[in-house]
Amino acid sequence: MQYVKQNHFLQMNKRKIINDPLYGLINIQSELLFDIIEHAYFQKLRRIKQLGLTDFVYPGATHTRFEHVLGATFLMNSALTELKSKGHNITDQEIEGAGIAILLHDLGHGPFSHTLEHSFMRNISHEELSLKFMEAINQDFGGKLELGIEIFKNTYHKKYLHKLVSGQLDMDRLDYLQRDSFFTGVSEGVVGSERIIKMLQIIDDNIVVEEKGIYSVEKFLIARRLMYWQVYLHKTVVVAEQMLVKTIERAKIVAKNNGIFATPALAYFFDNDISDISCFESEKLLPSAIQTFSMLDDSDIIVSLKQWTESEDKILAFLSSSVINRHLFRIEISNKPFDEKRVRDIKIKVGESFNISETDIDSLVFTDTVSNKAYNPSLNDRINILRKDNTIADIAEASDISNVSALLQNVEKYLLCYPKQCSVN
Repeated sequence: MQYVKQNHFLQMNKRKIINDPLYGLINIQSELLFDIIEHAYFQKLRRIKQLGLTDFVYPGATHTRFEHVLGATFLMNSALTELKSKGHNITDQEIEGAGIAILLHDLGHGPFSHTLEHSFMRNISHEELSLKFMEAINQDFGGKLELGIEIFKNTYHKKYLHKLVSGQLDMDRLDYLQRDSFFTGVSEGVVGSERIIKMLQIIDDNIVVEEKGIYSVEKFLIARRLMYWQVYLHKTVVVAEQMLVKTIERAKIVAKNNGIFATPALAYFFDNDISDISCFESEKLLPSAIQTFSMLDDSDIIVSLKQWTESEDKILAFLSSSVINRHLFRIEISNKPFDEKRVRDIKIKVGESFNISETDIDSLVFTDTVSNKAYNPSLNDRINILRKDNTIADIAEASDISNVSALLQNVEKYLLCYPKQCSVN
């Protein structure tokens, strides 16, 4: 009887409507997509902020990965509906498969998204983890996600579908630029996604943009560049997130030497050396790494940070208290590497001020780099413009404004972070 009721529920599952702050009422057209959204592995995205600690600068930036992937899925459906209306043979199964691929593309993100991506495991990207989650959910759904997985892996014969999931002008970027702009209040990120989608076309299994949409594409690239400097790489956001990374690094050292408070999910990744994607196969570790990672989210970090403010390890206590209470380090930014003598002088002053050994100073004084390249074309991944004479040109060639060519240049900046009370002229 229980099976009948469950099966009856699946059969009676109706089309769902969600009220999105960007796009208004959006439909989850596929019953399978809605059932995937209901899966526990997907629901964890509600507990992971899209922009890490960006709300330390822009208080409204508390939106989650959950909202973002729903928005990207809506844009994917809009794009494929538009392309189908232009006479391209796109089946309902392919629309659903592409929807699955974009819906699940962020499942591999852990606490605070990109901020702590490499803090709990080595040599594993969030894209690899997303694929592992897809495969696990696919087992639960009896293989119904196979087409979506093929599109995500770019093994499906219609390559343009993958480009809409992961490319220079994909639905992921079209959504997050608008969404992040909306929640931060930074208007420079607003892009004309609706017009760009209306201008999409398929030529030789590639996504191109009709020439009428060239100005919208130019604005998209410029918006991306500006959002990186104003939001994603804002110096206060960078120092806050660097401090969080250093806090987790210190916590792992303390946990190894003396033991430490941690939620069960967090303790699992302190105790186990996760250095290869094969660790996420169920037979490698018990309980399984993938199941435990699905339970690791922002709340684990916040709860643990609050406890660590009382740690007997003064460095961990200081870092945790500084992050929790937003007492951020000083950050200096330079176009060239910092003078080694100056960095050494700051380390000496920090060592004396905190009465810590030289081996511990790197937790409180550290350097790093950030870079920004808004457009990174390759032979297989360009933004191509379909001209009126039916020739195709890269956006950097087709555009008549110099700013677009400038976006091809990688801008790298150097960072130096240390406690404000230890400033050295």
